[in-house]
Amino acid sequence: MNSITELLQQWHVLGLAIGLCTFLIIGLFHPICIKCEYYFGTRCWWWFLLLGLAMCGAAVCVEDVFLSTLFGVIAFSSFWTIMEIFEQRQRVKKGWFPMNPRRKDDYRD
Repeated sequence: MNSITELLQQWHVLGLAIGLCTFLIIGLFHPICIKCEYYFGTRCWWWFLLLGLAMCGAAVCVEDVFLSTLFGVIAFSSFWTIMEIFEQRQRVKKGWFPMNPRRKDDYRD
């Protein structure tokens, strides 16, 4: 991976590559959040906590700037998704997103 980072630095596009990957990671987490809330409800929040903690550890352990940055982006996207899971539940209750018919009781107050 060092050779990729060196190549990106040589061509002065490392920042652009990190930006593009960040955009794609955040874009990937949005539908994951929606699907997880639909199928599992809010009880899946701890999955994202564990993923975030693991990615924080990986970001600290990796020497490569590009990989470390991507691990950090995944970590904090995971932490952000914890909040979004609970907000997604509220969006479903408002009717903005479809409700899983198998979990109708989860949306009662």
